Amino acid sequence: MKAIQITGTDGFDSLKLNDIPTPEPGHGEVLIRVRATCLNFRDYMNVVGIRGITGPIPRVPCSDGAGEIAALGEGVANWRIGERVVVPFMPQWLDGEMLPSHQGAALGAHVDGMMREYAVVPASCLVHVPDYLTLEEASTLPCAAVTAWHALMVRGQLKAGETLLLLGTGGVSVFALQLAKIAGARVLAITSSEEKAAQLKALGAEQVHNYRQDPAWDDWVLSQTDGVGVDKVVEVGGPDTLNKSLRSVRFGGHVALIGVLTGTSGEIQTVQILRKNIRLDGVYVGSRAMFMDLLKCMSAHEMRPVIDSTFTLSEAVDAFKRIESGQHVGKIVVKC
Repeated sequence: MKAIQITGTDGFDSLKLNDIPTPEPGHGEVLIRVRATCLNFRDYMNVVGIRGITGPIPRVPCSDGAGEIAALGEGVANWRIGERVVVPFMPQWLDGEMLPSHQGAALGAHVDGMMREYAVVPASCLVHVPDYLTLEEASTLPCAAVTAWHALMVRGQLKAGETLLLLGTGGVSVFALQLAKIAGARVLAITSSEEKAAQLKALGAEQVHNYRQDPAWDDWVLSQTDGVGVDKVVEVGGPDTLNKSLRSVRFGGHVALIGVLTGTSGEIQTVQILRKNIRLDGVYVGSRAMFMDLLKCMSAHEMRPVIDSTFTLSEAVDAFKRIESGQHVGKIVVKC
């Protein structure tokens, strides 16, 4: 079978389209004919080796993937060949609290990911793809959409009438915008261009601020909320943006920390968290049960993912360059 592999430590030059053996499902496993995979910033970090993100070599990148069941292993009785399925980010995390073993089995890090024609996964982890979604759309969901759901609906308990701040136009932020509008929340967003601002407004954001033109976006947020601050923030930047997010949120508000776009460590004004009674939650994707709840919500409203661009396996380097550019709005898909 064809697969993209990270074969070294030379960034994009290490990405190779190789022929590797097609795996066979064991007891309790299924073989998936992967039709589409989707890029996350984590996948880009794995390829270029930045910020301490490493893993075994050679390795198939990308956590997200959807396709059809091609073969059933022994003991699998509740799935059929040909069914359309999507694979969760952490196949071992079915429900409850996340454990180190769940994180260790996350796809695309220390184990092979989904940027290949076939993959074997535990049957217990599979999620049925709703009929209204394409497999390309389904492939965008395991990381970014589940993260947005976990941040807003599980940890944040977002309610109608609350105000949410979003940073940028990446997958998590765009999914959070879509889910927030379903929930009846007001959305403020920041972005780097007027073109992206127009796209965010078309998706339902009430007000959008261009931080390239005016870096004091925390002042802008306070001006939009009569000095009170927003109820919730989905914080994707990390150390270079977290202090402004803390200033932007109201007393007693909630900040979901889910991204490391600006690094993995930095100087944080912890006094703001204390004095404002802010609840700061680290959110790392979510369980299969959260994924199922997300899909129930999406199906009820026929919510469709926003796909920025689509590539083929032979164009994988171009797909990674697209996410590196930061110009995307929504998700970048690679057909397998």
